[in-house]
Order: sequence, then structure tokens, then C-alpha cells
Amino acid sequence: MNEPIDQRASFEAIRYARAWEDADVLIGAFRNEPGQRFLSICAAGDNAIALLLLDPSEVVAADLSPAQLACLHLRIAAYRCLSHEAFLDLFGARPAENRGELLDQVLKGCDPETVSFWQAQRQAVVDFGAGNVGKFENYFRLFRRYILPLIHSRSTIESVFGKRAHEDRVRFFEERWNNRRWRLATSLFFSRTVMGWLGRDPAFFDHVDGSAGAHVRRKVRFAAVDQDPSQNPYMRSILTGSNDTALPTAWRAENHAVIAERLDRLTLVQGPVDQAGEGRFDGFNLSDIFEYMSLDETARVYGRLLDRASPGARLVYWNMMVPRSAPAEFKGRVQRLAELEDRMKRLDKAFFYADLVIEEASG
Repeated sequence: MNEPIDQRASFEAIRYARAWEDADVLIGAFRNEPGQRFLSICAAGDNAIALLLLDPSEVVAADLSPAQLACLHLRIAAYRCLSHEAFLDLFGARPAENRGELLDQVLKGCDPETVSFWQAQRQAVVDFGAGNVGKFENYFRLFRRYILPLIHSRSTIESVFGKRAHEDRVRFFEERWNNRRWRLATSLFFSRTVMGWLGRDPAFFDHVDGSAGAHVRRKVRFAAVDQDPSQNPYMRSILTGSNDTALPTAWRAENHAVIAERLDRLTLVQGPVDQAGEGRFDGFNLSDIFEYMSLDETARVYGRLLDRASPGARLVYWNMMVPRSAPAEFKGRVQRLAELEDRMKRLDKAFFYADLVIEEASG
């Protein structure tokens, strides 16, 4: 399985219609210095947009998928012409009746290719919001609609997000949440087979070992007990289908105007991230791309990225189920920032990842 991921997975449809990595953590992993250049996986575009809050000179957002780039094009147009409240309505942070009209308004500022793409998605946007129309979001919607009601009542689900002290969260989780139905359902629905069929591309699991269901249960417990779930936008979206009380970084009211003002600093590129843009970069947002790759492919891509790193540049990426860090041949050229990692991991609200890696290129 040494073929590149673009030869093993499909990239024609929207896989992720919103970011599933915590941009608060991403921003905290980089230096807060104006004028930096960032190279970012595009995905849905939320976290590439969030990097604008660091006041960079440029953010290059790259993706193999034209569908994922269409998600960012739509966001750029939406920030330019919609109020914050209308933005939340269009992207599905809460129930709304006017998404069709908002989509038409936003598409007036888009190129013909983006217009055509989103017109084909119009009914899904009206039904669910533009931030909920990806394969991964649909996977959680199926879980929320058909599986979760067999495990817990609506009142129990809503109770997850109540404000509690740590010891009360432990009690709630063990006495009301972690029942036999929860354990069985997660073993089945979050198996690699089902996740590959309904959620991620099956090729994304080529290098995974171990039980996906057991991993999900461990991470849900961390988010529900060790963190404060009332502040977790990812858990709220998965379990309730809305973000009415907790928003990801790029969707928050206090960030809307700043992002809108800096949109011209975004550069979109279709193609491999290690070949995108020109010159050197001060930071790399790499999502979880390395766990889709073999060790040989990881080394090739990592090496090309490192060759484009400015002295002191930081590489930030997540591992969900496949452990990846700097390949052995490059360990002398980077330093892993373990203390910063530990601090960010405790804050990371995207609870399903097993590890966060922050590495700094040597001068």
C-alpha cells in the first residue's frame, strides 16, 4: 500500500464540510507573530481561515479535492457579504428557514465553477446547512438519528452539556452514559468497516491497527469527564446536530469581522500540500494527513515540507489512530515541543484524536 493517497481514495465529493480539528489549539501551537506565512491543508477551510487571526502575510490552503476547495470558496464569499448571524444560519450552526436565499446571495460573489458546484448541493444546504453536507457529517447524522436514540433519551443527551464539577461529570458518565448499549453501539457503528463505508474513505484506514470503537469510547470519556463538555462545539455538533451554545473558532462572533478583513491573504491551490505555493513557510497546518500514508510516503512528503520550512517553522498535525511523527531520517532537523504539546492536548476539544504533534524546524 505504498501508492499515494490520491491513487487510493476518492476526492470528488465533500468529505468534510467543516473542520474537525480544534483551531484554538492550532493557533496556540504557532507563534503569535504578525507577518508569518502558513501552508495549510484546506479541508473545509475553517482552520485555514482561522489562521488569519494570527495576522499572517499569507495563508496558502491546498487540497487534492476540488470539492474541499469549493467549501473554502463558499466561506470566503459568505464572510464578505453576510452578517455573523446569517453566516451561522447558512452553515448550519442552528436551525434556519432562509438557507436557500442566503446561498443565492453568497453565490453572487463566486466564480462559475463554485456556483455550479453549490447549486448541485442546494437541497442539502437548505436541509442541513453548508457546514453539514459532507460525508463525515452525514455519518454523524446517521448515528444521531438512528443509533443514539436507542442508547440514550433526549434528556440524557442534553444533560451531557450541563455545567458540572469534575467529580459530578465522572458520576454522570459512569452512571448514566457508559451503559452496555453505548459500548455495543460504538463497537459496531464506529468500526473501521462502517466508518470507511459511511464516514471516511476506506483507504484512510489502510494503516490503522486496533479497535476504532474502543478508541472512540476512550476519547468520548475524556471529553465528557476530563474537559468541560458544555464548551465543546465538536461534541455538541455530533450529539445534537447544532452549535447553538458552542462555536468553533472561525465561526465565533468576535472573530467574524477580523477574518472578513483579511480574506485577501488566502491563496487556494488544488494539488498536494507539499507542492503548493512558493518559497518558505513559518508554519504548517497538516491536519492528520500522515496517518493516511505509509511510512515511506510519510517520509517523502515530510521531507519535501521540511525543505520549505523557514528556520524555527512549526509543523502541526494530529494522529487519530495511526502514530506518526517526524521520520527517523529527519529527527535531527526538528525538535518536538513536548511541553507545548501537553498544554495544547489538555485544551483540545476535538476529542477523537489520539495525539497532537508540534515540531519545530532547526535554524
